[in-house]
Amino acid sequence: MEHVVLVDEQDNQIGIMEKMEAHYKGVLHRAFSVFVFNSKHELLLQRRALGKYHSGGLWTNTCCSHSRVGETTLDAGHRRLQEEMGFDCPLSEAFTFIYKKELDHQMIEHEYDHVLVGTFDGEPILNPEEAMDYSFVSISEIESLVAENPQNYTEWFKICLKEVLLHYDKIRAIL
Repeated sequence: MEHVVLVDEQDNQIGIMEKMEAHYKGVLHRAFSVFVFNSKHELLLQRRALGKYHSGGLWTNTCCSHSRVGETTLDAGHRRLQEEMGFDCPLSEAFTFIYKKELDHQMIEHEYDHVLVGTFDGEPILNPEEAMDYSFVSISEIESLVAENPQNYTEWFKICLKEVLLHYDKIRAIL
C-alpha cells in the first residue's frame, strides 16, 4: 500500500494518506512531474500502459509520481525515471504549482506539483507495466498535437504543459 505526503499550500507536510484514498478524496498532496528533453530540445513523452489505474493508454510527460515519506522530490524523480523509463539523468527543479482536476474512475488529482527537468539523448527501456510507448517531440509539435486531439493526453500533462510553456526560458537555461 502506497502513501502520499499531504501538504498545505506552501508545501509543508501536514500528514500522510493512502494514495488511492487521497485521489478519491481530492486531498492536496505532494507530487512531481519530470520533463526530460534531448539535446535537440525535444520532450520525451510516454504513453501510459493500458493497465494503469487511471489514464491508461494516454500520452503524458516523461514520468510523474509522488515522493515517499522521507524521500526528497529529486530522489523520487530519479527513482521513477528508473522504474518507468529504465534510465536516469541529472534532474533540476524548475518550478512548482498547484492544480486540481477530476480524472476518470471518480478520481481527483489535487497536487502540489514539483516540475523537474533533465536532459537525455539515449533510448529508454520501458517498463511495460508503466509505459507502452515513447516519443521525442518538439514543443511546437506537442502544442499542435494537444490542441488537435486533447483526448489523447493526460489531464495533468495538459495543465503542466501550459505551465512549462510559461517557464520555458527558465527551463532552457537550466538544461
